[in-house]
Amino acid sequence: MTADTSLRPAEDEYAPYYGTYVNRVPAGDVLARLARQLDETAAFLAGIPPARAAHRYAQGKWSVKEVIGHLSDAERVFSHRAFRFGRGDATPLPSFDENRYVPESGADLLPLEDLAREFAAIRRSTLALFHGLPAAAWSRRGAASGKMVSVRALAWITAGHELHHLDVLRTRYGL
Repeated sequence: MTADTSLRPAEDEYAPYYGTYVNRVPAGDVLARLARQLDETAAFLAGIPPARAAHRYAQGKWSVKEVIGHLSDAERVFSHRAFRFGRGDATPLPSFDENRYVPESGADLLPLEDLAREFAAIRRSTLALFHGLPAAAWSRRGAASGKMVSVRALAWITAGHELHHLDVLRTRYGL
Protein backbone atom coordinates (compact mmCIF):
# COMPACT_ATOMS: atom_id res chain seq x y z
CA MET A 1 0.00 0.00 0.00
CA THR A 2 1.42 3.40 -0.96
CA ALA A 3 0.71 6.80 0.51
CA ASP A 4 -1.11 9.52 -1.40
CA THR A 5 1.87 11.85 -1.70
CA SER A 6 -0.25 14.51 -3.40
CA LEU A 7 -2.35 14.98 -0.26
CA ARG A 8 -1.44 18.38 1.20
CA PRO A 9 -1.12 18.24 4.99
CA ALA A 10 -3.93 19.72 7.07
CA GLU A 11 -3.11 22.78 9.14
CA ASP A 12 -3.18 20.70 12.33
CA GLU A 13 -0.27 18.60 11.02
CA TYR A 14 2.33 21.35 11.50
CA ALA A 15 3.07 24.46 13.54
CA PRO A 16 1.64 27.69 12.10
CA TYR A 17 5.07 29.09 11.20
CA TYR A 18 5.57 26.19 8.77
CA GLY A 19 2.46 27.24 6.85
CA THR A 20 4.61 29.65 4.84
CA TYR A 21 6.60 26.70 3.50
CA VAL A 22 3.70 24.28 3.03
CA ASN A 23 1.65 26.90 1.16
CA ARG A 24 4.53 27.64 -1.25
CA VAL A 25 4.40 24.12 -2.65
CA PRO A 26 2.12 23.80 -5.69
CA ALA A 27 -0.54 21.10 -5.63
CA GLY A 28 0.62 17.69 -6.78
CA ASP A 29 2.86 14.85 -5.76
CA VAL A 30 5.33 16.18 -3.19
CA LEU A 31 7.84 13.42 -3.98
CA ALA A 32 7.80 14.36 -7.66
CA ARG A 33 8.28 17.99 -6.57
CA LEU A 34 11.28 17.08 -4.37
CA ALA A 35 12.81 15.11 -7.27
CA ARG A 36 12.30 18.01 -9.71
CA GLN A 37 13.85 20.38 -7.21
CA LEU A 38 16.97 18.24 -7.14
CA ASP A 39 17.57 18.90 -10.84
CA GLU A 40 16.31 22.49 -10.85
CA THR A 41 18.39 23.49 -7.84
CA ALA A 42 21.50 21.82 -9.23
CA ALA A 43 21.10 23.85 -12.43
CA PHE A 44 20.44 27.05 -10.46
CA LEU A 45 23.49 26.57 -8.24
CA ALA A 46 25.70 25.70 -11.22
CA GLY A 47 24.77 29.07 -12.72
CA ILE A 48 25.98 31.11 -9.75
CA PRO A 49 29.26 32.82 -10.65
CA PRO A 50 31.99 31.92 -8.13
CA ALA A 51 32.57 35.62 -7.52
CA ARG A 52 29.00 35.90 -6.16
CA ALA A 53 29.22 32.89 -3.79
CA ALA A 54 30.41 34.97 -0.83
CA HIS A 55 27.92 37.79 -1.52
CA ARG A 56 25.72 39.03 1.33
CA TYR A 57 22.84 41.31 0.44
CA ALA A 58 23.27 43.23 3.71
CA GLN A 59 25.64 43.32 6.65
CA GLY A 60 24.95 40.51 9.09
CA LYS A 61 23.08 38.41 6.51
CA TRP A 62 24.20 34.99 5.36
CA SER A 63 26.38 34.62 2.30
CA VAL A 64 25.09 32.72 -0.72
CA LYS A 65 27.22 29.76 0.36
CA GLU A 66 25.81 29.94 3.88
CA VAL A 67 22.25 29.87 2.51
CA ILE A 68 23.10 26.71 0.58
CA GLY A 69 24.71 25.19 3.68
CA HIS A 70 21.56 26.10 5.63
CA LEU A 71 19.43 24.27 3.05
CA SER A 72 21.49 21.14 3.72
CA ASP A 73 21.33 21.56 7.50
CA ALA A 74 17.56 22.07 7.53
CA GLU A 75 16.92 19.18 5.18
CA ARG A 76 18.95 16.91 7.42
CA VAL A 77 16.90 18.01 10.42
CA PHE A 78 13.55 17.67 8.63
CA SER A 79 14.39 14.23 7.23
CA HIS A 80 15.70 13.03 10.60
CA ARG A 81 12.40 14.05 12.15
CA ALA A 82 10.49 12.26 9.38
CA PHE A 83 12.63 9.15 9.88
CA ARG A 84 12.06 9.05 13.64
CA PHE A 85 8.35 9.79 13.52
CA GLY A 86 7.84 7.52 10.51
CA ARG A 87 9.32 4.65 12.50
CA GLY A 88 6.92 5.31 15.34
CA ASP A 89 9.45 6.94 17.65
CA ALA A 90 7.46 9.37 19.79
CA THR A 91 10.49 10.83 21.59
CA PRO A 92 10.15 14.63 21.47
CA LEU A 93 12.90 16.19 19.38
CA PRO A 94 14.56 19.52 20.12
CA SER A 95 14.52 22.54 17.88
CA PHE A 96 17.59 23.63 15.99
CA ASP A 97 18.92 27.13 15.88
CA GLU A 98 19.91 27.85 12.30
CA ASN A 99 21.55 31.09 13.37
CA ARG A 100 23.98 29.10 15.51
CA TYR A 101 24.47 26.33 12.95
CA VAL A 102 25.34 28.56 9.98
CA PRO A 103 28.48 30.20 11.41
CA GLU A 104 29.67 26.83 12.73
CA SER A 105 29.16 25.15 9.35
CA GLY A 106 32.22 26.69 7.72
CA ALA A 107 30.24 27.00 4.49
CA ASP A 108 32.13 30.12 3.45
CA LEU A 109 35.36 28.12 3.46
CA LEU A 110 34.04 25.53 1.01
CA PRO A 111 33.74 25.76 -2.77
CA LEU A 112 30.21 26.39 -3.97
CA GLU A 113 30.40 23.21 -6.05
CA ASP A 114 31.06 21.14 -2.92
CA LEU A 115 28.07 22.69 -1.15
CA ALA A 116 25.89 21.97 -4.18
CA ARG A 117 27.06 18.33 -4.30
CA GLU A 118 26.39 17.94 -0.59
CA PHE A 119 22.88 19.34 -0.95
CA ALA A 120 22.17 16.98 -3.87
CA ALA A 121 23.39 13.98 -1.86
CA ILE A 122 21.19 14.93 1.07
CA ARG A 123 18.19 15.39 -1.23
CA ARG A 124 18.74 11.95 -2.76
CA SER A 125 18.81 10.52 0.76
CA THR A 126 15.62 12.41 1.65
CA LEU A 127 13.90 11.04 -1.44
CA ALA A 128 15.01 7.50 -0.62
CA LEU A 129 13.62 7.86 2.90
CA PHE A 130 10.24 9.21 1.80
CA HIS A 131 9.91 6.68 -1.05
CA GLY A 132 10.62 3.84 1.38
CA LEU A 133 8.07 4.79 4.00
CA PRO A 134 4.97 2.64 4.29
CA ALA A 135 1.67 4.44 3.74
CA ALA A 136 0.81 4.38 7.47
CA ALA A 137 4.00 6.28 8.31
CA TRP A 138 2.90 9.41 6.43
CA SER A 139 0.22 10.23 8.98
CA ARG A 140 2.37 9.55 12.03
CA ARG A 141 3.20 12.53 14.18
CA GLY A 142 5.75 13.55 16.73
CA ALA A 143 6.82 16.59 18.67
CA ALA A 144 9.67 18.71 17.33
CA SER A 145 10.49 22.11 18.76
CA GLY A 146 7.60 21.62 21.16
CA LYS A 147 5.04 21.37 18.32
CA MET A 148 3.38 18.38 16.71
CA VAL A 149 4.23 17.64 13.09
CA SER A 150 3.33 14.79 10.74
CA VAL A 151 5.68 12.95 8.43
CA ARG A 152 3.54 14.13 5.50
CA ALA A 153 3.95 17.74 6.63
CA LEU A 154 7.71 17.29 6.89
CA ALA A 155 7.87 16.31 3.22
CA TRP A 156 5.92 19.43 2.24
CA ILE A 157 7.93 21.62 4.63
CA THR A 158 11.15 20.34 3.06
CA ALA A 159 9.96 21.25 -0.44
CA GLY A 160 8.62 24.64 0.65
CA HIS A 161 11.72 25.52 2.65
CA GLU A 162 13.84 25.07 -0.46
CA LEU A 163 11.42 27.13 -2.57
CA HIS A 164 11.55 29.90 0.03
CA HIS A 165 15.34 30.12 0.13
CA LEU A 166 15.78 29.91 -3.64
CA ASP A 167 13.32 32.78 -3.93
CA VAL A 168 15.40 34.73 -1.40
CA LEU A 169 18.55 34.02 -3.44
CA ARG A 170 16.82 35.31 -6.57
CA THR A 171 15.17 38.39 -5.08
CA ARG A 172 17.45 39.62 -2.31
CA TYR A 173 20.77 38.32 -3.63
CA GLY A 174 20.01 39.11 -7.28
CA LEU A 175 20.85 35.65 -8.58
